[in-house]
Amino acid sequence: MKEINIARTILKKRHEKGLTQEDLAKYLGVSKASVSKWETGQSYPDITFLPQLATFFNISIDELMGYEPQMCKEDIRKLYVRLSADFASKPFDEVLDCCREIAKKYFSCFPLLFNIGLLLVNNCMEAGDKDRTLSVLSEAKELFIRVKTESDDAELVQLSIYMEATCALMMGNPNEVIELLEGMSRKIISPETLLAPAYQMVGKTEEARSILQIAIYQHMGSLIGDLTDYLMLCTDDPEQFDKTLERADDIAETFDLRRLHPSLLMKFYIVAAQGFAILGNTERALEILEKYAELVTSDIYPLQLKGDEYFNLIDRWIEELDLGNALPRSEKIVRKSMADAVIDNPAFAVLADKNRFKRITERLKNNCQDQD
Repeated sequence: MKEINIARTILKKRHEKGLTQEDLAKYLGVSKASVSKWETGQSYPDITFLPQLATFFNISIDELMGYEPQMCKEDIRKLYVRLSADFASKPFDEVLDCCREIAKKYFSCFPLLFNIGLLLVNNCMEAGDKDRTLSVLSEAKELFIRVKTESDDAELVQLSIYMEATCALMMGNPNEVIELLEGMSRKIISPETLLAPAYQMVGKTEEARSILQIAIYQHMGSLIGDLTDYLMLCTDDPEQFDKTLERADDIAETFDLRRLHPSLLMKFYIVAAQGFAILGNTERALEILEKYAELVTSDIYPLQLKGDEYFNLIDRWIEELDLGNALPRSEKIVRKSMADAVIDNPAFAVLADKNRFKRITERLKNNCQDQD
């Protein structure tokens, strides 16, 4: 992260012009000692000299001061990973204050603000009680609103609207979610259907294949996510519940989600087990939870976005994502949330006395300890 470095800039630019401190002092009408103090950081030039210095060196005042209220993608990624790890190992309030300071310092770096908001959403459950969690979500929401309002990056604005709605939903404000999203287009416009043949026509077959692999990968993830959410709505219709479960299972097997994207499969298993518990089918609920426990305690770590033998051309795309292949939360917190999703889930209270359920929860607890 960059600070004000006017001393270094003046020294560098003076040397580039082949001037002495006395030459620069004479041009500005100050003493040589003043220039010397500027260059050694003992003092700053008076604000009235900034336009003269910038003009003399043919640079902007921002460049003269060595200040950039922006961070590059790589720096944002490194910062996110570090803060994510800090949330798992340091006092929550300490890391939260650090996030606030960074957001304040880079308040016009909208990709950074978005990722700070994302970080708060992904770690808000570690805040403690419900009121504090809601307070952190409210802070994240304000960051997304600022990005939505001020950024000229259309994609970032859309993502911010989505995350603003996510915060509203987590805060128990469904009407706000509807107001934010109801008017958004539900039409699926896939530029890949035009871009891929265009690449092929100019002889760039590899690029065409990569474009379509990326599209298939994203649509596959969205489809599993939608089927999982739809499954939650089908507990009043056992037949529809079974059909949805069967189709999601087929997709998971077809794309080998157990290896390719186990995180998607975890949420699916939890929702399926909840559904069976609600439907009174404890045997199937336990069966699904055993599959869940087997998955989350297997050799899937570190969890990260990746391709496989089929998706063999998406690595560069993943690397170009804001967080690359990194987890949005630290692995320690992820493992804990995996256990909590079962142990603290009221839907599974009916299973609490079952020995199979006790073995499942013990296995999940041990998985958390393996990370310590």
